[in-house]
Amino acid sequence: MDGIRKIFEGMPWWVKWVAVPLLALFVFGGVITSVLGALISLAFKLLLFVALVGGLVFLVKKVRGDRTNSSSGDW
Repeated sequence: MDGIRKIFEGMPWWVKWVAVPLLALFVFGGVITSVLGALISLAFKLLLFVALVGGLVFLVKKVRGDRTNSSSGDW
C-alpha cells in the first residue's frame, strides 16, 4: 500500500480523484453493471415471490371463510 502512495504522491489531484476512477469505470463497467443487474433482478424476483405467496394465503383464507374451526381438514 505504501508503494501506491508513492506513485500517486507527485500526481495532480485530478489524476487521483477523476482520471483513475473514470478509468476503473471504463475497464470494469461491464462487470459492475452485470452484478448490479443480477442483484436488482434477484430482489425483484424475491419481492414477486413474497407478493404471490401473500396473495395465495389471502385467497385461501377468503375462500375458506369461517370454516377454520372444522378439524376435518386441518393439517
